[in-house]
Amino acid sequence: MFSTLAPKGLGLIAAIVNEVSAAEGEVLFRAGDVGDRLYLILSGRVRISRTVPGMGEEALAIFGPGDSFGELALIDSAPRSADAIIHEDATFLELSKGALEELLFLHKDLAYEVLWNMVRTLAARLRDTTDKVTFLAVTGKFG
Repeated sequence: MFSTLAPKGLGLIAAIVNEVSAAEGEVLFRAGDVGDRLYLILSGRVRISRTVPGMGEEALAIFGPGDSFGELALIDSAPRSADAIIHEDATFLELSKGALEELLFLHKDLAYEVLWNMVRTLAARLRDTTDKVTFLAVTGKFG
């Protein structure tokens, strides 16, 4: 999400993130929790999942180094839509909604770049979800 930013922009983002480490099995957040952070994975893996009544946990995605997740929390105030569980010991950067909003308010050019990158990320994830739903419908495993 930030890979296309100029060094100055990356420096501004780097100044407002916190590095965090977590062990396998640790829960970062649960569906329904208040969301106010984006996560950027440096090492390890994080599983995004939902609990399906009568079936248990259903993994929606597993993210690794270089991936980001939790971006919806930066856009709206809705609760988290899924669980995030450490799949493999991980180190990641946390970016809070408040800190990002303040930075983007002060740096309009950076705001344009970050928001456009966020739109691209969300569009790619929506396309992936559409492909998955189509596959489930075609194979008769959905609906």
